[in-house]
Amino acid sequence: MTSRGTKYWSSGAVPLIAPEMLGEIIATASDLAIVISLEGRILSVLVNAGHRAHGHLDHWEGRDIRDVLTEDSQPKLEAKLRLFSEGGDSARPVELNHTDGKSWDFPVRYSFHRIGPNGSVLLMMGRDLRPIAEMQMQLIEAQMALERDYETQREYDTRYRVLSEATRDAFVFVGTRSGRVVDANPAACALLGASRNDLIGAAFAQEFDGRRRAEFVEALNLRAMDNAAGPLEAEARRSKTPVRIVPTAFRAAGEPLVLCRIELADGAGTGATEMAETLRAFFEEGVDAIVFTDPDGTILTANESFLGLADAPQVASVKGRSLGDYLVRGSVDLRVLVENAIRSGQMRMFATKLAGEYGAQISVEISATYLSDQSHPCIVFVIRDASRLEGVRKPGVAVSDDAMRSVMELVGSATLKDIVAETTDVVEKMCIETAVELTRNNRVAAAEMLGLSRQSLYVKLRKYGLLSRDGGHD
Repeated sequence: MTSRGTKYWSSGAVPLIAPEMLGEIIATASDLAIVISLEGRILSVLVNAGHRAHGHLDHWEGRDIRDVLTEDSQPKLEAKLRLFSEGGDSARPVELNHTDGKSWDFPVRYSFHRIGPNGSVLLMMGRDLRPIAEMQMQLIEAQMALERDYETQREYDTRYRVLSEATRDAFVFVGTRSGRVVDANPAACALLGASRNDLIGAAFAQEFDGRRRAEFVEALNLRAMDNAAGPLEAEARRSKTPVRIVPTAFRAAGEPLVLCRIELADGAGTGATEMAETLRAFFEEGVDAIVFTDPDGTILTANESFLGLADAPQVASVKGRSLGDYLVRGSVDLRVLVENAIRSGQMRMFATKLAGEYGAQISVEISATYLSDQSHPCIVFVIRDASRLEGVRKPGVAVSDDAMRSVMELVGSATLKDIVAETTDVVEKMCIETAVELTRNNRVAAAEMLGLSRQSLYVKLRKYGLLSRDGGHD
Protein backbone atom coordinates (compact mmCIF):
# COMPACT_ATOMS: atom_id res chain seq x y z
CA MET A 1 0.00 0.00 0.00
CA THR A 2 1.33 3.43 -0.84
CA SER A 3 0.58 6.88 0.50
CA ARG A 4 2.89 9.84 0.09
CA GLY A 5 5.74 7.62 -0.94
CA THR A 6 5.58 5.24 2.04
CA LYS A 7 5.14 1.60 1.06
CA TYR A 8 3.82 -1.35 3.04
CA TRP A 9 3.15 -4.88 1.80
CA SER A 10 3.17 -8.49 2.92
CA SER A 11 6.49 -9.94 4.03
CA GLY A 12 8.25 -12.13 1.51
CA ALA A 13 10.87 -11.97 -1.23
CA VAL A 14 8.48 -11.20 -4.06
CA PRO A 15 5.22 -9.26 -3.54
CA LEU A 16 2.27 -10.88 -5.22
CA ILE A 17 0.44 -7.57 -5.75
CA ALA A 18 1.97 -4.31 -6.83
CA PRO A 19 2.01 -1.72 -4.03
CA GLU A 20 0.02 0.77 -6.10
CA MET A 21 -2.74 -1.77 -6.69
CA LEU A 22 -2.74 -2.94 -3.08
CA GLY A 23 -3.72 0.53 -1.83
CA GLU A 24 -6.60 0.70 -4.27
CA ILE A 25 -7.81 -2.75 -3.19
CA ILE A 26 -7.72 -1.83 0.47
CA ALA A 27 -9.46 1.49 -0.14
CA THR A 28 -12.16 -0.25 -2.19
CA ALA A 29 -12.69 -3.04 0.36
CA SER A 30 -13.44 -0.54 3.10
CA ASP A 31 -14.95 2.90 3.50
CA LEU A 32 -11.98 4.15 5.48
CA ALA A 33 -8.58 2.50 5.98
CA ILE A 34 -5.95 3.75 8.44
CA VAL A 35 -2.44 2.42 8.96
CA ILE A 36 -1.08 3.09 12.47
CA SER A 37 1.94 2.11 14.49
CA LEU A 38 1.59 0.12 17.68
CA GLU A 39 1.97 3.41 19.56
CA GLY A 40 -1.05 4.85 17.74
CA ARG A 41 0.59 7.23 15.27
CA ILE A 42 -1.23 7.52 11.94
CA LEU A 43 1.05 6.51 9.05
CA SER A 44 -1.45 6.53 6.19
CA VAL A 45 -5.13 7.22 5.50
CA LEU A 46 -7.09 5.88 2.56
CA VAL A 47 -10.67 6.91 1.76
CA ASN A 48 -12.88 4.89 -0.58
CA ALA A 49 -13.25 6.85 -3.80
CA GLY A 50 -16.94 5.93 -3.96
CA HIS A 51 -17.53 7.03 -0.37
CA ARG A 52 -16.50 10.65 -0.13
CA ALA A 53 -18.76 11.51 2.79
CA HIS A 54 -15.66 11.82 4.99
CA GLY A 55 -13.95 14.30 2.63
CA HIS A 56 -10.15 14.40 2.46
CA LEU A 57 -8.44 13.11 5.60
CA ASP A 58 -4.79 13.41 4.48
CA HIS A 59 -4.18 15.94 7.26
CA TRP A 60 -4.54 13.11 9.80
CA GLU A 61 -1.24 11.52 8.73
CA GLY A 62 1.51 11.97 11.28
CA ARG A 63 -0.93 12.67 14.12
CA ASP A 64 -1.78 10.49 17.07
CA ILE A 65 -5.03 8.62 16.31
CA ARG A 66 -6.28 9.46 19.78
CA ASP A 67 -6.54 13.11 18.69
CA VAL A 68 -9.24 12.22 16.15
CA LEU A 69 -11.30 9.98 18.45
CA THR A 70 -14.00 10.93 20.92
CA GLU A 71 -13.31 10.41 24.62
CA ASP A 72 -15.59 7.36 24.89
CA SER A 73 -13.76 5.64 21.99
CA GLN A 74 -10.21 6.12 23.27
CA PRO A 75 -10.37 3.35 25.93
CA LYS A 76 -11.51 0.89 23.24
CA LEU A 77 -8.50 1.75 21.09
CA GLU A 78 -6.11 1.54 24.06
CA ALA A 79 -7.34 -1.97 24.79
CA LYS A 80 -6.68 -3.02 21.19
CA LEU A 81 -3.21 -1.50 21.07
CA ARG A 82 -2.30 -3.10 24.40
CA LEU A 83 -3.43 -6.47 23.10
CA PHE A 84 -1.33 -6.22 19.94
CA SER A 85 1.71 -4.86 21.86
CA GLU A 86 1.62 -7.93 24.09
CA GLY A 87 1.74 -10.14 21.03
CA GLY A 88 -1.90 -11.00 20.96
CA ASP A 89 -4.36 -10.75 18.14
CA SER A 90 -8.14 -10.33 17.85
CA ALA A 91 -10.49 -10.49 14.89
CA ARG A 92 -13.31 -8.92 16.84
CA PRO A 93 -14.28 -5.54 15.29
CA VAL A 94 -14.46 -2.37 17.35
CA GLU A 95 -16.78 0.60 16.88
CA LEU A 96 -14.96 3.94 17.18
CA ASN A 97 -16.37 7.45 16.92
CA HIS A 98 -14.17 9.93 15.06
CA THR A 99 -14.08 13.67 15.59
CA ASP A 100 -11.97 16.26 13.86
CA GLY A 101 -12.27 19.13 16.29
CA LYS A 102 -15.26 20.36 14.38
CA SER A 103 -19.00 20.20 14.92
CA TRP A 104 -19.29 16.78 13.28
CA ASP A 105 -18.33 13.22 14.14
CA PHE A 106 -19.02 9.85 12.62
CA PRO A 107 -18.98 6.21 13.82
CA VAL A 108 -16.84 3.58 12.08
CA ARG A 109 -16.56 -0.16 12.75
CA TYR A 110 -12.91 -1.25 12.40
CA SER A 111 -11.23 -4.60 12.00
CA PHE A 112 -7.53 -4.70 12.96
CA HIS A 113 -4.83 -6.55 10.92
CA ARG A 114 -1.08 -6.86 11.46
CA ILE A 115 1.00 -5.88 8.41
CA GLY A 116 4.53 -4.75 7.65
CA PRO A 117 7.82 -6.24 8.84
CA ASN A 118 7.36 -8.37 11.94
CA GLY A 119 3.78 -7.17 12.19
CA SER A 120 4.85 -3.86 13.67
CA VAL A 121 2.12 -1.95 11.85
CA LEU A 122 -1.64 -2.22 12.17
CA LEU A 123 -4.11 -1.85 9.33
CA MET A 124 -7.52 -0.59 10.46
CA MET A 125 -10.19 -1.35 7.86
CA GLY A 126 -13.36 0.54 8.67
CA ARG A 127 -16.99 0.44 7.60
CA ASP A 128 -18.92 3.69 7.96
CA LEU A 129 -21.89 3.11 10.33
CA ARG A 130 -23.73 6.30 9.46
CA PRO A 131 -25.96 4.68 6.81
CA ILE A 132 -26.89 1.97 9.33
CA ALA A 133 -27.48 4.57 12.04
CA GLU A 134 -29.61 6.62 9.65
CA MET A 135 -31.59 3.53 8.72
CA GLN A 136 -32.09 2.68 12.39
CA MET A 137 -33.20 6.25 13.03
CA GLN A 138 -35.65 6.02 10.15
CA LEU A 139 -37.01 2.77 11.56
CA ILE A 140 -37.37 4.38 14.98
CA GLU A 141 -39.15 7.38 13.50
CA ALA A 142 -41.42 5.09 11.49
CA GLN A 143 -42.24 3.10 14.62
CA MET A 144 -42.96 6.30 16.56
CA ALA A 145 -45.18 7.50 13.71
CA LEU A 146 -47.07 4.20 13.80
CA GLU A 147 -47.50 4.51 17.56
CA ARG A 148 -48.79 8.08 17.16
CA ASP A 149 -51.22 6.90 14.50
CA TYR A 150 -52.31 4.07 16.79
CA GLU A 151 -52.89 6.47 19.68
CA THR A 152 -54.85 8.78 17.39
CA GLN A 153 -56.93 5.84 16.21
CA ARG A 154 -57.59 4.79 19.80
CA GLU A 155 -58.62 8.35 20.65
CA TYR A 156 -61.09 8.51 17.76
CA ASP A 157 -62.38 5.04 18.59
CA THR A 158 -62.98 6.11 22.20
CA ARG A 159 -64.81 9.23 21.05
CA TYR A 160 -66.95 7.15 18.73
CA ARG A 161 -67.81 4.68 21.49
CA VAL A 162 -68.74 7.42 23.95
CA LEU A 163 -70.87 9.21 21.37
CA SER A 164 -72.46 5.92 20.29
CA GLU A 165 -73.50 5.04 23.85
CA ALA A 166 -74.48 8.55 24.94
CA THR A 167 -76.69 9.51 22.00
CA ARG A 168 -80.39 8.73 22.10
CA ASP A 169 -80.55 8.28 18.33
CA ALA A 170 -80.58 4.66 17.19
CA PHE A 171 -78.21 3.82 14.36
CA VAL A 172 -76.74 0.73 12.70
CA PHE A 173 -73.78 0.38 10.31
CA VAL A 174 -74.49 -2.07 7.48
CA GLY A 175 -72.08 -3.40 4.85
CA THR A 176 -73.29 -2.42 1.37
CA ARG A 177 -72.18 -5.64 -0.32
CA SER A 178 -72.95 -8.17 2.40
CA GLY A 179 -76.02 -6.54 3.94
CA ARG A 180 -74.75 -7.56 7.37
CA VAL A 181 -74.58 -5.42 10.51
CA VAL A 182 -71.11 -4.07 11.18
CA ASP A 183 -71.97 -2.20 14.39
CA ALA A 184 -74.97 -0.94 16.35
CA ASN A 185 -75.33 1.43 19.28
CA PRO A 186 -77.29 0.65 22.49
CA ALA A 187 -80.30 2.73 21.40
CA ALA A 188 -80.64 0.64 18.23
CA CYS A 189 -80.29 -2.59 20.22
CA ALA A 190 -83.09 -1.50 22.56
CA LEU A 191 -85.33 -0.46 19.68
CA LEU A 192 -84.78 -3.71 17.78
CA GLY A 193 -85.00 -5.84 20.92
CA ALA A 194 -81.65 -7.57 20.42
CA SER A 195 -78.22 -7.48 22.03
CA ARG A 196 -75.22 -6.04 20.24
CA ASN A 197 -73.60 -9.47 19.98
CA ASP A 198 -76.74 -10.83 18.29
CA LEU A 199 -76.83 -8.00 15.75
CA ILE A 200 -73.18 -7.76 14.69
CA GLY A 201 -72.52 -10.09 11.77
CA ALA A 202 -76.21 -10.89 11.26
CA ALA A 203 -78.16 -9.97 8.12
CA PHE A 204 -79.85 -6.62 8.75
CA ALA A 205 -82.90 -7.67 6.73
CA GLN A 206 -83.72 -10.52 9.11
CA GLU A 207 -84.41 -8.02 11.90
CA PHE A 208 -87.57 -6.94 10.07
CA ASP A 209 -90.68 -8.93 9.17
CA GLY A 210 -91.23 -9.85 5.54
CA ARG A 211 -87.92 -8.55 4.24
CA ARG A 212 -85.54 -10.38 1.91
CA ARG A 213 -81.88 -9.57 2.14
CA ALA A 214 -81.16 -8.67 -1.50
CA GLU A 215 -84.28 -6.54 -1.93
CA PHE A 216 -83.80 -4.87 1.46
CA VAL A 217 -80.15 -3.96 0.80
CA GLU A 218 -81.05 -2.65 -2.66
CA ALA A 219 -83.81 -0.50 -1.18
CA LEU A 220 -81.37 0.92 1.38
CA ASN A 221 -78.79 1.72 -1.31
CA LEU A 222 -81.35 3.41 -3.55
CA ARG A 223 -82.64 5.63 -0.75
CA ALA A 224 -79.07 6.42 0.36
CA MET A 225 -78.21 7.70 -3.15
CA ASP A 226 -81.45 9.64 -3.61
CA ASN A 227 -81.68 12.57 -1.19
CA ALA A 228 -85.30 13.16 -2.15
CA ALA A 229 -86.35 9.59 -1.27
CA GLY A 230 -88.24 9.14 1.96
CA PRO A 231 -87.33 6.76 4.80
CA LEU A 232 -87.84 3.01 4.52
CA GLU A 233 -90.83 1.77 6.53
CA ALA A 234 -90.46 -1.56 8.37
CA GLU A 235 -91.47 -3.42 11.50
CA ALA A 236 -88.88 -4.80 13.93
CA ARG A 237 -89.24 -8.56 14.11
CA ARG A 238 -88.26 -8.98 17.76
CA SER A 239 -89.89 -5.94 19.37
CA LYS A 240 -92.83 -5.67 16.91
CA THR A 241 -92.23 -1.94 16.74
CA PRO A 242 -92.99 0.03 13.53
CA VAL A 243 -89.89 1.97 12.55
CA ARG A 244 -88.51 4.21 9.82
CA ILE A 245 -84.99 3.70 8.46
CA VAL A 246 -83.05 6.67 7.06
CA PRO A 247 -79.89 5.40 5.24
CA THR A 248 -76.71 7.39 4.49
CA ALA A 249 -74.00 5.91 2.24
CA PHE A 250 -70.27 6.49 2.86
CA ARG A 251 -66.90 4.76 2.60
CA ALA A 252 -64.52 3.78 5.40
CA ALA A 253 -61.05 2.39 4.54
CA GLY A 254 -62.30 1.77 1.01
CA GLU A 255 -65.28 -0.30 2.14
CA PRO A 256 -68.77 1.00 1.21
CA LEU A 257 -71.08 1.20 4.22
CA VAL A 258 -74.56 2.45 4.97
CA LEU A 259 -75.39 4.31 8.17
CA CYS A 260 -79.00 3.42 9.00
CA ARG A 261 -80.66 5.80 11.45
CA ILE A 262 -83.71 4.12 12.97
CA GLU A 263 -86.70 6.13 14.21
CA LEU A 264 -90.04 5.20 15.66
CA ALA A 265 -92.80 5.38 13.06
CA ASP A 266 -95.49 8.00 13.59
CA GLY A 267 -97.67 6.96 16.51
CA ALA A 268 -95.36 4.17 17.66
CA GLY A 269 -94.53 4.40 21.34
CA THR A 270 -96.72 7.46 21.82
CA GLY A 271 -98.26 6.09 25.00
CA ALA A 272 -94.88 5.31 26.54
CA THR A 273 -93.56 8.72 25.56
CA GLU A 274 -96.57 10.50 27.04
CA MET A 275 -96.26 8.50 30.25
CA ALA A 276 -92.57 9.37 30.53
CA GLU A 277 -93.33 13.04 30.01
CA THR A 278 -96.10 12.90 32.61
CA LEU A 279 -93.85 11.23 35.19
CA ARG A 280 -91.08 13.73 34.52
CA ALA A 281 -93.53 16.61 34.98
CA PHE A 282 -94.77 15.07 38.26
CA PHE A 283 -91.17 14.70 39.46
CA GLU A 284 -90.28 18.27 38.62
CA GLU A 285 -93.50 20.01 39.66
CA GLY A 286 -94.99 17.73 42.33
CA VAL A 287 -95.65 19.10 45.82
CA ASP A 288 -94.06 16.09 47.55
CA ALA A 289 -90.28 15.82 47.76
CA ILE A 290 -88.88 12.97 45.64
CA VAL A 291 -85.35 11.66 45.97
CA PHE A 292 -83.61 8.91 43.99
CA THR A 293 -80.69 7.16 45.71
CA ASP A 294 -78.50 4.14 45.06
CA PRO A 295 -78.95 1.06 47.29
CA ASP A 296 -76.53 2.61 49.80
CA GLY A 297 -78.61 5.76 50.21
CA THR A 298 -76.38 8.10 48.18
CA ILE A 299 -78.47 10.73 46.41
CA LEU A 300 -78.57 10.43 42.63
CA THR A 301 -81.07 13.23 41.98
CA ALA A 302 -83.85 15.13 43.74
CA ASN A 303 -86.69 17.45 42.75
CA GLU A 304 -87.32 21.08 43.64
CA SER A 305 -89.65 20.17 46.52
CA PHE A 306 -86.85 18.31 48.31
CA LEU A 307 -84.46 21.21 47.73
CA GLY A 308 -87.03 23.46 49.40
CA LEU A 309 -87.36 21.18 52.45
CA ALA A 310 -83.57 20.80 52.75
CA ASP A 311 -82.80 24.49 52.12
CA ALA A 312 -80.44 23.40 49.34
CA PRO A 313 -79.63 25.87 46.56
CA GLN A 314 -79.45 23.40 43.68
CA VAL A 315 -79.42 19.71 42.80
CA ALA A 316 -75.63 19.67 42.44
CA SER A 317 -75.27 20.55 46.14
CA VAL A 318 -77.14 17.41 47.27
CA LYS A 319 -76.10 14.97 44.55
CA GLY A 320 -73.51 12.50 45.81
CA ARG A 321 -74.35 13.07 49.48
CA SER A 322 -76.04 10.54 51.74
CA LEU A 323 -79.75 11.02 52.39
CA GLY A 324 -78.91 10.36 56.05
CA ASP A 325 -77.20 13.77 56.14
CA TYR A 326 -80.67 15.33 55.93
CA LEU A 327 -82.36 13.11 58.56
CA VAL A 328 -82.25 14.12 62.23
CA ARG A 329 -81.35 10.60 63.36
CA GLY A 330 -78.95 10.30 60.43
CA SER A 331 -77.72 6.84 59.53
CA VAL A 332 -80.18 5.20 61.99
CA ASP A 333 -83.23 6.35 60.02
CA LEU A 334 -81.51 5.76 56.68
CA ARG A 335 -80.53 2.22 57.59
CA VAL A 336 -84.10 1.42 58.66
CA LEU A 337 -85.54 2.85 55.45
CA VAL A 338 -83.01 1.22 53.11
CA GLU A 339 -83.00 -2.23 54.74
CA ASN A 340 -86.81 -2.46 54.86
CA ALA A 341 -87.21 -1.16 51.32
CA ILE A 342 -84.69 -3.64 49.90
CA ARG A 343 -86.06 -6.54 51.95
CA SER A 344 -89.75 -6.08 51.14
CA GLY A 345 -89.60 -3.85 48.07
CA GLN A 346 -91.21 -0.85 49.79
CA MET A 347 -91.82 0.87 53.11
CA ARG A 348 -94.79 3.08 53.95
CA MET A 349 -95.29 6.11 56.17
CA PHE A 350 -92.05 6.25 58.17
CA ALA A 351 -92.28 9.25 60.52
CA THR A 352 -89.12 11.20 61.30
CA LYS A 353 -87.67 14.69 61.02
CA LEU A 354 -85.76 16.28 58.15
CA ALA A 355 -82.85 18.59 58.94
CA GLY A 356 -82.11 21.43 56.51
CA GLU A 357 -78.76 22.90 55.50
CA TYR A 358 -79.05 25.59 58.20
CA GLY A 359 -80.24 23.33 61.04
CA ALA A 360 -84.00 23.84 60.68
CA GLN A 361 -85.99 20.68 61.44
CA ILE A 362 -89.33 19.69 60.01
CA SER A 363 -91.53 16.66 60.68
CA VAL A 364 -91.94 14.44 57.62
CA GLU A 365 -93.42 11.12 56.57
CA ILE A 366 -91.31 9.03 54.19
CA SER A 367 -92.24 6.16 51.91
CA ALA A 368 -89.56 4.20 50.07
CA THR A 369 -89.76 1.99 46.96
CA TYR A 370 -86.92 -0.23 45.77
CA LEU A 371 -86.62 -0.48 41.97
CA SER A 372 -84.61 -3.65 41.48
CA ASP A 373 -85.56 -4.39 37.84
CA GLN A 374 -83.53 -1.50 36.45
CA SER A 375 -80.09 -1.88 34.92
CA HIS A 376 -78.94 0.28 37.85
CA PRO A 377 -81.11 -0.52 40.92
CA CYS A 378 -82.17 2.48 42.96
CA ILE A 379 -84.49 3.51 45.80
CA VAL A 380 -87.16 6.21 45.36
CA PHE A 381 -88.06 8.17 48.49
CA VAL A 382 -91.25 10.24 48.60
CA ILE A 383 -91.05 12.71 51.49
CA ARG A 384 -94.17 14.57 52.67
CA ASP A 385 -94.25 17.56 55.00
CA ALA A 386 -96.15 16.41 58.14
CA SER A 387 -95.63 19.50 60.29
CA ARG A 388 -99.18 20.80 59.72
CA LEU A 389 -100.70 17.52 60.85
CA GLU A 390 -99.03 17.73 64.25
CA GLY A 391 -101.30 20.61 65.24
CA VAL A 392 -104.54 18.78 64.44
CA ARG A 393 -103.77 15.33 65.77
CA LYS A 394 -102.87 14.28 69.27
CA PRO A 395 -99.33 13.15 69.87
CA GLY A 396 -98.68 9.57 70.67
CA VAL A 397 -98.70 6.20 69.04
CA ALA A 398 -101.83 4.54 67.70
CA VAL A 399 -103.04 1.75 69.93
CA SER A 400 -104.47 -1.45 68.53
CA ASP A 401 -108.06 -2.50 69.19
CA ASP A 402 -106.97 -5.39 71.42
CA ALA A 403 -104.80 -3.11 73.52
CA MET A 404 -107.58 -0.50 73.76
CA ARG A 405 -110.11 -3.17 74.75
CA SER A 406 -107.84 -4.47 77.51
CA VAL A 407 -107.49 -0.95 78.87
CA MET A 408 -111.24 -0.28 78.75
CA GLU A 409 -111.87 -3.46 80.73
CA LEU A 410 -109.95 -1.89 83.60
CA VAL A 411 -112.61 0.83 84.03
CA GLY A 412 -114.59 0.06 87.16
CA SER A 413 -112.06 -2.44 88.46
CA ALA A 414 -109.06 -0.08 88.87
CA THR A 415 -108.41 3.51 89.76
CA LEU A 416 -107.80 6.13 87.08
CA LYS A 417 -104.17 6.33 88.10
CA ASP A 418 -103.71 2.59 87.54
CA ILE A 419 -105.56 2.76 84.21
CA VAL A 420 -103.30 5.60 82.97
CA ALA A 421 -100.21 3.71 84.11
CA GLU A 422 -101.40 0.57 82.31
CA THR A 423 -102.10 2.59 79.15
CA THR A 424 -98.64 4.10 79.28
CA ASP A 425 -97.08 0.66 79.53
CA VAL A 426 -99.09 -0.60 76.57
CA VAL A 427 -98.03 2.32 74.37
CA GLU A 428 -94.42 2.09 75.52
CA LYS A 429 -94.26 -1.63 74.77
CA MET A 430 -95.73 -1.08 71.30
CA CYS A 431 -93.20 1.65 70.54
CA ILE A 432 -90.29 -0.53 71.64
CA GLU A 433 -91.58 -3.49 69.60
CA THR A 434 -91.98 -1.27 66.55
CA ALA A 435 -88.47 0.17 66.87
CA VAL A 436 -86.92 -3.29 67.32
CA GLU A 437 -88.83 -4.59 64.32
CA LEU A 438 -87.88 -1.64 62.10
CA THR A 439 -84.20 -1.99 62.99
CA ARG A 440 -84.35 -5.79 62.56
CA ASN A 441 -83.43 -6.38 66.22
CA ASN A 442 -80.50 -3.97 66.14
CA ARG A 443 -80.81 -2.73 69.71
CA VAL A 444 -78.24 0.03 69.38
CA ALA A 445 -80.16 1.48 66.43
CA ALA A 446 -83.48 0.99 68.22
CA ALA A 447 -82.19 2.85 71.28
CA GLU A 448 -81.06 5.75 69.08
CA MET A 449 -84.43 5.80 67.31
CA LEU A 450 -86.33 5.95 70.63
CA GLY A 451 -83.98 8.50 72.16
CA LEU A 452 -82.96 6.11 74.93
CA SER A 453 -79.62 4.99 76.20
CA ARG A 454 -78.68 1.43 75.45
CA GLN A 455 -78.91 0.52 79.15
CA SER A 456 -82.42 2.05 79.44
CA LEU A 457 -83.57 0.05 76.43
CA TYR A 458 -82.28 -3.19 77.98
CA VAL A 459 -84.19 -2.40 81.18
CA LYS A 460 -87.44 -1.87 79.26
CA LEU A 461 -86.89 -4.96 77.10
CA ARG A 462 -86.50 -7.00 80.28
CA LYS A 463 -89.56 -5.33 81.80
CA TYR A 464 -91.83 -6.30 78.88
CA GLY A 465 -90.33 -9.74 78.33
CA LEU A 466 -88.75 -8.78 74.98
CA LEU A 467 -85.15 -9.43 75.90
CA SER A 468 -85.37 -13.16 75.22
CA ARG A 469 -86.17 -12.65 71.49
CA ASP A 470 -83.66 -14.26 69.17
CA GLY A 471 -81.60 -12.28 66.72
CA GLY A 472 -80.93 -9.26 68.92
CA HIS A 473 -77.53 -7.72 68.22
CA ASP A 474 -75.61 -4.57 68.97
